[in-house]
Amino acid sequence: MATNEIATILLLGSFVVLIFMRVPIGFALGLSSIITTWYLDLPLMVVAQGIVRGIDVFVLLAVPFFIIAGEIMGAGGISARLVALANALVGRFRGGLAMVNVLASMFFGGISGSSAADTSSIGSLLIPIMKKKGYDGDFATSVTMAGSVQGILIPPSHNMIIFALVAGSVSIGRLFLAGVVPGILLGVALMIFCYIMSVIRKYPVGEKVDFRTAMKSLWDSSLGLATVLIVVVGVISGIFTATESAALAAVWAFIVTFFVYREIPLSRMNEILGNSLKILAIILIMIGTSSAFGWLTAYLRVPGLVAQSILGVTDNPILIMLILNGIMLFLGMIMDMAAIILVATPVLLPIAIKIGIDPIHFGIIMMLNLGIGLITPPVGNTLFIGSAIAGISIEQLTKCMLPFFGVMLAVLALVTFCPSIVMFLPNLLMPM
Repeated sequence: MATNEIATILLLGSFVVLIFMRVPIGFALGLSSIITTWYLDLPLMVVAQGIVRGIDVFVLLAVPFFIIAGEIMGAGGISARLVALANALVGRFRGGLAMVNVLASMFFGGISGSSAADTSSIGSLLIPIMKKKGYDGDFATSVTMAGSVQGILIPPSHNMIIFALVAGSVSIGRLFLAGVVPGILLGVALMIFCYIMSVIRKYPVGEKVDFRTAMKSLWDSSLGLATVLIVVVGVISGIFTATESAALAAVWAFIVTFFVYREIPLSRMNEILGNSLKILAIILIMIGTSSAFGWLTAYLRVPGLVAQSILGVTDNPILIMLILNGIMLFLGMIMDMAAIILVATPVLLPIAIKIGIDPIHFGIIMMLNLGIGLITPPVGNTLFIGSAIAGISIEQLTKCMLPFFGVMLAVLALVTFCPSIVMFLPNLLMPM
């Protein structure tokens, strides 16, 4: 067996073994890179250089600012205001609280960009209320988790920035715009499903909200929602770069939370910064070590081998996209989202481009696939958060989630095979 073949098996095999040994993914990427570099008799400085090269990118400065903005808004009372706004809009229908949950997640996801943060904030508020009103606990939790995936698609999303970094010359503004329609489509599909289930299970009809209360809810939540406008409008208009808009969003979130809403003391800022630093440290470690890992996969020509294998099975674009979706869904079940973006994008994106898929389109397909992975056992982070909040077992939640998976996979199929859904806004507002 040739040296490169053994090195490829060693690189991928050691990574898989370390993952199953529950070694954190960032360290697993680094250790497997070191082992393979040593086997190839390359200087270990290659790994160090790869790590530095991975994090020495200006656009990455946007990531900590987006994380801080999301943490501040999540802690500062915005979730309750968004729930009130969603209730004014859709709460009057049968199963209104379930639809409120999905719509609130759509709003909050646009601010936090995080499925986990969405589930923690909206779930802690709405799951107990839904159970008190007669909804089944597992259904209320499943609605919350499924709705939280919108946060991955609707801008701003730090995961989209990571994808843009790995994919190369991909416009962050166009990527942000591309996620809007699929995110709203997912929310509408989930609300329709919630209504149908509420009719079948005879869940209660919500109370109608008068016009004055609805306007008050809109006004109360408008300052929080302005965070999204600052980022999206600033980036697509060219007024700000992604990094500048992220910094401005963090400052805006700080002012609104501590000097307008004033529901938490300024002393909480230390805790918020600490939480943000933990998240950022994990992301940067993964970005750095995945850069070294990615250099080795390129050196060993792994992307070419994978492409050759898939294209050797079929040259039908539809079948190839089904295979790529299957790979991403499987990876989403066993690995962290950021790690998959960093490791899988250099391998899968060239295949998609070869069959005519736009990189922006592929990025949104990947976000939705991996968002579904966040609520799928055995490693779905959001699934574990939902279980902890509701006090319901993973097994029971997984069983209840099955029809939700069906809805989300149907949306995934539309997003995959109807590119206009994804590319309409980018082509309209930021034509190339």
